[in-house]
Order: sequence, then structure tokens, then C-alpha cells
Amino acid sequence: MFGLTFEKILLIGIVAVFLLGPERLPHYAAQLARLVKQLRNLANGAKDRMRDEMGPDFDDVDWKKLDPRQYDPRRIIREALTDEDELKGQSATVSRAVPNPDGAYLQRKRAREASSLPAPFDSEAT
Repeated sequence: MFGLTFEKILLIGIVAVFLLGPERLPHYAAQLARLVKQLRNLANGAKDRMRDEMGPDFDDVDWKKLDPRQYDPRRIIREALTDEDELKGQSATVSRAVPNPDGAYLQRKRAREASSLPAPFDSEAT
């Protein structure tokens, strides 16, 4: 829960007791409990509304598959560009990109190598 350990929560509680005092602490604890209940009801309401809008398909959805922590752009692109049958037959090798021989970069490079003129130089500019 937000990286809070039991010790940190206990320390926050002790600091709250000293800052708020024993008179106001029960009032603020009750407000915190109401806030937590409202947030829980809000989350459950959203879940119920989604279930109503999606209908029977709601139970068929694999929610773990939609978890953003599972997002791996390399895997997604690989699966989109190749068939899964091809992936199963291949071993885990890294393929390197081959430059396009007709690419603009290689054309300029060949043109520079082909020309025997020296690079332009302006002696007054330096």
C-alpha cells in the first residue's frame, strides 16, 4: 500500500496522536473511516456499472492480460509482425537490422566516396 510498512503507519499514528491530541483524534479517525468507505463504495460502484454496461462479456475478460505492468512493446510488435506459429518454431535469437542498399544515407555515402574533391573549407571563416 503506497510503500508503507507497518512501522511507518505506526509512526504516522503516533505523530497524529501528539499533533491532534486525544480530544480531536476520535473525530478525525471517524472522518478517515468515512473517507475509506466512500472510496470503497466508489470503486465497487464503478465495477458494478462496468459489469452492467458490458453484460455477460464482463466475466470472460482476462483482466491480468490488460494489466499495464505486463506491457512489453517489443513482444507486442513481434507478435503483430509475425505469426505465433513462426515464433514457436524459432529459437530465442536476436536479429539485426540490415540497411537498405537504396537508402538515402547509403546513397549520400557512396556519392561522397566517389567524389575526389576535398571537403569545402573557408579559410576566412576560421
